[in-house]
Amino acid sequence: MTDLFDLPGAEAPPPDAPRPLADRLRPRHLSEVIGQDHLLGPEGSLTTMLAGGHMSSLIFWGPPGVGKTTIARLLADETDMAFVQISAIFTGVAELKKVFEAAKMRHRNGQGTLLFVDEIHRFNKAQQDGFLPHMEDGTILLVGATTENPSFELNAALLSRAQVLVLERLSLADMELMLQRAEKDLGRALPLTGDAREALMEMADGDGRALLNMVEQVETWSVETPLDRAALARRLTRRAAQYDKSGDAHYNLISALHKSVRGSDPDAALYWFARMLEGGEDPRYLARRITRMAVEDIGLADAQAQTLCLHAWETYERLGSPEGELALAEAVIYLALAPKSNAAYVAYKAARRAASETGSEPPPKHILNAPTKLMKAQGYGAGYEYDHDAEAGFSGQDYFPEKMKRPVLYQPVERGFERELKKRVDYFAGLRAKRGRG
Repeated sequence: MTDLFDLPGAEAPPPDAPRPLADRLRPRHLSEVIGQDHLLGPEGSLTTMLAGGHMSSLIFWGPPGVGKTTIARLLADETDMAFVQISAIFTGVAELKKVFEAAKMRHRNGQGTLLFVDEIHRFNKAQQDGFLPHMEDGTILLVGATTENPSFELNAALLSRAQVLVLERLSLADMELMLQRAEKDLGRALPLTGDAREALMEMADGDGRALLNMVEQVETWSVETPLDRAALARRLTRRAAQYDKSGDAHYNLISALHKSVRGSDPDAALYWFARMLEGGEDPRYLARRITRMAVEDIGLADAQAQTLCLHAWETYERLGSPEGELALAEAVIYLALAPKSNAAYVAYKAARRAASETGSEPPPKHILNAPTKLMKAQGYGAGYEYDHDAEAGFSGQDYFPEKMKRPVLYQPVERGFERELKKRVDYFAGLRAKRGRG
């Protein structure tokens, strides 16, 4: 089998070199892979592909430490292909050419090449396009791995020639099984209480590699009695949550926050707000998005919501972190519990569509000013009724273009202050109809 060390200039480690626990526990068969049952179970996508004898190029999308590299290596074993591993971070054009030439030689000799590209999203468009002809003629079977959303990071041409498979973060049950395998390899149980054992798995945050790295640290400790959760926390630092302020996690979490507010769940909204802060998100970004929620989802059902959000934003700017973040948290709670209406938002979008569709239709002449005799002669301002002089201060005149049928854009809901606005809309609509101008 070919791997990373077949590349020119690469040196394999000596056979007797110390091996990390994660490497020693690397599965030798697909049946030994922990987690990813939706791919490797009896009805899994990869199981079906292997049973059918046809393997297409693949993109593995998932968080770190969930088995992307391991599964790719085992797929090469299962299909009798040479396994070549490269990283988009360290591989340039010259190295790629050597990889493709070696793959062509194997192809001529009747052997396929499974080319595993780690961090494939790091390649630019031209480099990604370079894989296409070799995928199409069968020189390589591409298996790319990425932690970023392929929809945004990979070329459409590449995605059209590969199947995207999503790998999931490991569950606590998966990591417990991994711990048991580690303890079997080490020849002893970890010196942890049951609660501390669970805390260790929580610290790994779904990353199997991170878990095994922490196990190696714990295994070296000399303690007389098993450590509890607090003692473990003092000795180990919790793994940083997976969060990229410009990546997929960023958009997923802000979406979760927005939908929790829209769904009137203050607890969930606070949780996602806190998750973003813990991940290092800029509170100013959150202040802007929270204000946007007030505009889009609360609207005129509680017009005070926008003002409160702006005041919270200003408070953060004056106090800074961490005190100012409390003002933003209070705004999140207020929005979650406020009455909701997107009627103004819907009306605005409808008005934009109507404006686009009606082109350059002029206002009706009766509401145009006539500062010159010529304009008066053209009928500008003729027939205009001054609303303050009309009964109830309402003339009911039509203010839309003369050739445009009057639309209904704003339809307030029966919630919050917008309930009062609906009464006013209905009142004026009734007057307009009564005066024959509906």
